[in-house]
Order: sequence, then structure tokens, then C-alpha cells
Amino acid sequence: MEFVKTINLPKRVKIVEVAPRDGLQNHSGSISISNKVAFINRLSYCGFKAMEVGSLVSPKLIPQMADSEKVFRQIKKHPSTAYIMLVANEKGLERAINRRLKNIAVFCAATDAFSLKNINCTIDESLVKIESICKQALANGMNIRAYISCVLGCPYQGGVDVQRVSGLAADLYGFGCHEISLGDTIGVGTPGMVKDLIAVTARHIPIDKIAVHFHDTYGQALANILTALQSGVSIVDSSVSGLGGCPFAPGASGNVASEDVVYMLNGLGIKTGIDLNRLVSTSWFIANTLKRQPASKVSLALKSRIQF
Repeated sequence: MEFVKTINLPKRVKIVEVAPRDGLQNHSGSISISNKVAFINRLSYCGFKAMEVGSLVSPKLIPQMADSEKVFRQIKKHPSTAYIMLVANEKGLERAINRRLKNIAVFCAATDAFSLKNINCTIDESLVKIESICKQALANGMNIRAYISCVLGCPYQGGVDVQRVSGLAADLYGFGCHEISLGDTIGVGTPGMVKDLIAVTARHIPIDKIAVHFHDTYGQALANILTALQSGVSIVDSSVSGLGGCPFAPGASGNVASEDVVYMLNGLGIKTGIDLNRLVSTSWFIANTLKRQPASKVSLALKSRIQF
């Protein structure tokens, strides 16, 4: 416990669960609507206050998200939970407005190379579109979350300019986005890189508006999260069972597992509001549904103690 006393850590961390969207979008097999609904309902029961549940994008690009609107209609919505839908363009926003969604997310990349590969436009071109989406979304009373991909490395370009990332964060905050999630899409970041990224970005936007989103390709995700927390961040994205990957980032492994994050935070005395036992049970539910093992050390270790 002496370690906990000697480092600067938040008393509470908000975990944004991304498995139903970011976790499932790269899965190659089919997943029924009923299983998606059951999955999201179980996650709500775990205690998450924010969760990605789908995306309003072209079904040709991301076929796993083609039924997102149907899933959203059927899930049991807890009044204290923000159910977030990713919006890629104004057509998607129109669908969100028609469904009277309260929470959406927008996204851009930290390199032109990734942006062109992902959404077929440059960063500057994407910002023009995002600004328009944000104006309309705010006019319709929506909350807007923003993601920046490849903040610590790009699969096509390599290194990324931290100043470019912080500038993008400032732009998105200026557009009215209430949270800016910094994504290490290919999982190449290390704690030293994270410390620098947060320090520079926090000069441009309030630290309580910064979230972190780490993939665990090189096994650095938990260390990177701890570094971010020590730097003042208190919002962390994660994916139950370590689900994920990126269709436009070949070789990138899944997101950091929510169970592993909660277990670490519990050990540090940080409150999350997440029930770890229910979370592990949910991890095994979706793992069995997808016919795979959880990519979570905690779920593997606690399997024999949990009913699911």
C-alpha cells in the first residue's frame, strides 16, 4: 500500500466500454442481434456509465455494424448510462437525429496516411466534415465524444508528431466535443511516450477532457494506462475480453481488456463502479459466443470462481 500513497492517482476513473463497437467490428464471423443485445445488457449490469454500442457507417465498410440501429432499439437502457453511437458522416448523423440519439462519437486520425486509408480524405478534409457534424449535433442537443487514431504510431507512416495530436485535440474540443480519446491504434506506445503525449495535449485542452485508448499489441497497455493516470487522466477506454483490432491497421491486436484494467484499478484503491465478477462472467459469455478464449489474464485466472 505504500506504493499507492506515493504516486499521484485519481480517486475515481470512468471506464468507457468499447467492446460492442470497437471490439466486435473486426470479428470475421456473424453475430446475431440477440447476442449483441444480450452482450450490451450484461455490460450495463456490470456498472458501466459509458459504452459504445454501434456505429452508423457504411455496411460495406464495416459489415458487423450494419444492424447497429436494430440493436440500439432492443437493448435495455439504464438512465445513468451513456450509450454512444459512432457517426462517420452527415448521413450517419441524420440517422442519429432521426433516432433521437443523445450520445454520438466522431473520429479522425493523427496522420494523413491513415486518414486516407481509413476514410479516403486528409486530416484537414476530415476536420471540415467533423466541424459540420458537431454543429448540427450540438443544435440537436447531443453529447459528442471524439477519437483520434494513431496518436503514438501509424502503420503506414511510422512516427507521429505529438504537436499534431495536441493540435487536433484542441480543434475537436473547440468544435464542442466533451471528451477527446487519444488512441494508440497499433499499440506501439510506451510509458515515456504516453507521459509526453499527455503533457503536451493538456496544454491545449483541460486534462479532465482527455481519455486514453490503448491496444495491447506489445503488452504495454496497462503500463501506459498507469502512466496516463499519474499524468492526471481519469477516463480510460477498454474492451471486455480484450476484443478488438482495427480493420485499417493490419497486425494490431485487441484493446486492453476491461477486466485487467478494473483489477489493476481495484488494487490501487481507485473506484470505477464496475463489478469485476459480473465483468468476468460477461467476458466469458462473449468469448464463448465468439468461440474464442478471452484475451484477458484476469478472466483466465478467475474462470473457475465465476458463474456464467
